Parts: sequence; C-alpha cells; structure tokens
Amino acid sequence: MTGTEYQKLAQRTMNLDLSTEEMIVNALLGLSGEVGEINDYIKKHKYQGHQLVVDKVIEEAGDVMWYIALLCTALYTDMDTLMERNIDKLKKRYPNGFDSDRSINREEEE
Repeated sequence: MTGTEYQKLAQRTMNLDLSTEEMIVNALLGLSGEVGEINDYIKKHKYQGHQLVVDKVIEEAGDVMWYIALLCTALYTDMDTLMERNIDKLKKRYPNGFDSDRSINREEEE
C-alpha cells in the first residue's frame, strides 16, 4: 500500500466537514497525543519494569500515521509527496548516508 492509498482509506474516518484550520489543529493535537502514548509505553518499559508490548507500540504508531494522513489532507497534499520530499531533504543533508559530523555541524535550512 502506498502512502496515498492509505490516506484515501483513512479519509473514510476523518471529519472532512472541519475547516482547514480545524483539521490542522486536530491533526497536530492528535499527533501529540499518540506520540505521548508511545512515549508512555517506552517510559513504563524503561523505568517501571513493564514488559514492552511491541504490538501496542505498533498500534499507536498506526494512529500516528492516521493523524499524518489527516494533516496531509488538510494541507492539500498526499502522503507520497510528503514522503518523497522528506527523502529528498535527507539525501541533501546526508548524501552518503548518516554522518554524525554532518549532523552536528549541519547548515541551517531555510
């Protein structure tokens, strides 16, 4: 499945009656909440003796993807474009793959 195919399927459960601004805010608040849930699982595993349940982390990561799809919809773009632009940016930043020196001494992007 491509990102755009996922986005189209996810739109079935999006409230597309929201304004663009409402969709953006909903997406950003949702992302924060879902990432917070993942962080909580990791915190409990690292510091409270809980077993790491990978399926729960995967489930929450799926919810993160749903909110990314919502954000793309609100910004009138598709997830394939979002992914391609991110990879293009990373190729420019790290043309030969990750390099800690390039990470530390990276030029500020506009």
